[in-house]
Amino acid sequence: MRSLKLAVTTSRSQTTDLVCQARQIARKLAVPYIGRGDCSLEAIAAALEVEGIVVVSPQRVACVTRAGEFFFHPSLAMLRIKELNNGKTDQMIEAMSIGPGNTVLDCTMGLGTDAIVASFVTGACGRVVGLENSEIIAFLVNRGIAAFPESDRDIATALRRVQVIPVDHREYLRMLPPGSFDVVYFDPMFRLPRRKSPAINVMRTLADPDSLERETIRLALKVAVKRVVVKEGRDSSELRRLGFNNVLGGRYAPVVYGVMDGQGV
Repeated sequence: MRSLKLAVTTSRSQTTDLVCQARQIARKLAVPYIGRGDCSLEAIAAALEVEGIVVVSPQRVACVTRAGEFFFHPSLAMLRIKELNNGKTDQMIEAMSIGPGNTVLDCTMGLGTDAIVASFVTGACGRVVGLENSEIIAFLVNRGIAAFPESDRDIATALRRVQVIPVDHREYLRMLPPGSFDVVYFDPMFRLPRRKSPAINVMRTLADPDSLERETIRLALKVAVKRVVVKEGRDSSELRRLGFNNVLGGRYAPVVYGVMDGQGV
């Protein structure tokens, strides 16, 4: 597991409820809680010599590092689900070739966008498990899923079905018996960032930076009944390095998907 040296505090509005929540989170993450007082986050980080501060505010729980603020938000998943409802195609879903009832293992969950979209497509009879090697990312996504309002039923239902597991995907894949999932999916951190996104830039400081290994793909092929799918930038050489010959994606799409058939095909 990738873990940073963290502390927990509140926003400047230090209500009793926020302090209680912050103390609970600190215990769960096994990191120190510190009262906010009039201190800046920079001062707290310097005093405790930590890499990030988990801040509990009335709006959300976020992790603040020098790169910025990271928090769970399913906005891109909501947009993609809306487009699916309007009859449009989703390139990831096409690459996975999944439908209702399928099972998906997302080995590099991150913000959970792809796992949420997959959960929407696989439906109530399907199963989506998201693995995340960063303890703080997994915590914030899990908490965000639990706190998401029920007002948008499609999104809320898809969110609730995603099972988040804080674990290194290599370790998890080794434990699984053959044919455990229909699709095993990877969206690793791109070697060259595709665009300047504040959320992704912050997530890079929290996430596992390691590139995929051929051994990992071999483990995934054992687990996948239908397909192993890897997302990469169009101009990247990573898919070629990993042995993917079948690459799917629109002619002008900035990202593409490497596909290998699983053991059940």
